[in-house]
Amino acid sequence: MADAHSRRVTGGQGRMAYLLLLPTLVLLALVVGFPLVLSAWQSLTQSGGDIDPQTGIIKQGDTFVGLDNYVEAFTGSGAGAGFWNAFWNTTLFTVVGVSIETVLGVSMALIMARAMRSTGIVRASILVPWAIPTVVSALMWQLIFDANGIFNRVIHYQVLWTTEGWQAKAAVLIADIWKTAPYIGLLTLAGLQTIDDQVYEAAKMDGADRWDTFWRITLPLVRPVLVVAVLFRLLDAMRMFDLPYVLLGRLESGQTLSMLASDAAGKTNYGLASAYSMILFAYICLVAFVFIRVLGADVIGEQNKPAKRGSRRRGDGEDGADGGSGGSRRAARRLRTTAEGSMA
Repeated sequence: MADAHSRRVTGGQGRMAYLLLLPTLVLLALVVGFPLVLSAWQSLTQSGGDIDPQTGIIKQGDTFVGLDNYVEAFTGSGAGAGFWNAFWNTTLFTVVGVSIETVLGVSMALIMARAMRSTGIVRASILVPWAIPTVVSALMWQLIFDANGIFNRVIHYQVLWTTEGWQAKAAVLIADIWKTAPYIGLLTLAGLQTIDDQVYEAAKMDGADRWDTFWRITLPLVRPVLVVAVLFRLLDAMRMFDLPYVLLGRLESGQTLSMLASDAAGKTNYGLASAYSMILFAYICLVAFVFIRVLGADVIGEQNKPAKRGSRRRGDGEDGADGGSGGSRRAARRLRTTAEGSMA
């Protein structure tokens, strides 16, 4: 009888939970689901504007063309030209930019995590580039990269940064890294502040140097936060539009998939523009799937459950013990003991 009462209570709570979530689900369906379905359908059509060969009258409405827009995007030499250039530019800006941002962001976090005077001023100054709007940042770097700008004066070499070529790609990367590296640093700093100081004290007493401490203690414990931060930055970099558009205009060296879709929409070729958008959406979903499934990015916080948290910490300690020196192994064992003691 108690089990039946428990099932009734659980069932009632489940129905109440669904009712409470219903407004949010409806809002998501309207804001996210409807535009996505509409874009998918529009990518299979072609906007009116062609002349009917039989009547000589301009066609009105949309015509269903199936996958012709996708074929045009991948192989076309007319309206679909430039897809692979934009695709590789997007991939280059994403992979190279986020990789450098991760290294710089972790370095910033380690600096900000140190106990020093004027720590608040240091943290605020590091986060200033991230707080500046992207358009303002792009205009500022446009002046810096001018032929007579300060950048050429610093390097004592004349480079036309905003013209076609490798220098245009480098200009986008420099401006993007300068702006968004503090974002990864901010999230990594939040992960560093959750690490108990006793762990580092134990490692220091056991003779572990700073390099072993970073690789065997700091990096494994901050990894869940760092992976999520890198995932968010990857998804943001893949849809990059405003920075290269303002900095370089419509140069092919800075053209991304988002810019290609915008250009097609500006020419009223909405079917091809929707096809570009859906291809970019599938590309982003693939990257997110790889990070969540393969690299174990904890986006929804499942690893924070007590049962999993204890096993993960023990696993991190054992991994450090297997590959480190004698001092690192002892530090890892102390880390495991500290974690188990805090759970108890």
